Amino acid sequence: MIKTEWTLYIIQAANGHLYTGITTNLQRRLKQHQNHNGGARFFRTSEAQKVVYQEQHPDRSSASRREAAIKKLSRRHKLILIGNASDHV
Repeated sequence: MIKTEWTLYIIQAANGHLYTGITTNLQRRLKQHQNHNGGARFFRTSEAQKVVYQEQHPDRSSASRREAAIKKLSRRHKLILIGNASDHV
């Protein structure tokens, strides 16, 4: 069985809002968000600019749990996470 590594990511939109998601191919997913081709509705109001945070997970389950935890954080705490992890991007 082939193990696929999952990436949790945070993308900053043009309006400064932050979007959190998971994927197995970050470059492809960023392009989808930017081109509105299979990307999240979140980016219909403000274009996806850049990935500001990412972390690797061994499986979808752990990536999903971490995604849920980050989505519960306040904006301030997300910015702290991003600021403390500038070497992750």
